[in-house]
Amino acid sequence: MFLVFLFVLCSSVSTVWAQVASEKNFKAYLFVYFTGNHIDEEAVCYAVSEDGYRYKALNNNKPVIDSKVISSTGGVRDPHILRCQDGKTFYMVVTDMVSDNGWDSNRAMVLLKSNDLVHWSHSVINMQKRYKGQEKLKRVWAPQTVFDAETGKYMVYWSMKYGDGPDVIYYAYANKDFTDLEGEPKPLFLPKNGKSCIDGDIVFKEGVYHLFYKTEGHGNGIKKATTRSLTSGQWEEEDGYKQQTTEAVEGAGTFKLINQDKYILMYDVYMKGKYQFTETTDLTNFRVIDQDVTMDFHPRHGTIIPITAKELKRITSKWTK
Repeated sequence: MFLVFLFVLCSSVSTVWAQVASEKNFKAYLFVYFTGNHIDEEAVCYAVSEDGYRYKALNNNKPVIDSKVISSTGGVRDPHILRCQDGKTFYMVVTDMVSDNGWDSNRAMVLLKSNDLVHWSHSVINMQKRYKGQEKLKRVWAPQTVFDAETGKYMVYWSMKYGDGPDVIYYAYANKDFTDLEGEPKPLFLPKNGKSCIDGDIVFKEGVYHLFYKTEGHGNGIKKATTRSLTSGQWEEEDGYKQQTTEAVEGAGTFKLINQDKYILMYDVYMKGKYQFTETTDLTNFRVIDQDVTMDFHPRHGTIIPITAKELKRITSKWTK
């Protein structure tokens, strides 16, 4: 029994040290985003920053991945990027959608995988084709991925709406090659009021998963719920909204500043064509830091991850003239 305990303890310590070591290697940030509600703007774009506050678009703010190649609709939205536990593999998930076709027009998401942030393999997951009994499905929105330490698997979560029902955040685990989903999708989070929620964004901090989500069609903005187990169904909802504006917002994205005990919660102020950045240390209380943030582009719903100097050089060499 003691040996088992010692093994677990050592494994945990090793994991912590590996995370610390990898964070020390991070030197910059990668912002993945799309730019608007037209097929020419519904594509993955890159921007970079060396401090997490000042961002420059790569490739002249033009797509770095061809939506017509990777999607079934010809457009993609809401890109979410994740660095895997091995430190060198990247997963990206996007909404397979052209908004000109209507907000209830899409049935699919795209799973992408890369080892260099330049070349991406892809798989389209059409829910109506992949699963039975999906006749009333109206839309599949804003997928994201998180590593579930309990299962040792990568969980993909997204919102779906059936008929006149609410938008519900579902989940399924990705297969080992990140080309398909395993098993049937299940509800991940059901707010106590039973109403719609979309744009889930999960942050893991000190043993707790923090889920930021947008109330859709009621209320105004971004709320948060927490749990210690992603699949237990035991979520604790916090009161109030987390955005620091009275304008309509969506697309929450959260990231940790390198070697700092600070997090950024950003979101798309979509009716005003701008983004708002807020800063926090506890993921509960936020202050606006827009005065510190600059961008030479106008992003829509996207995400940010830290990258190494080598990775920064690779993508800037590829997409800077």
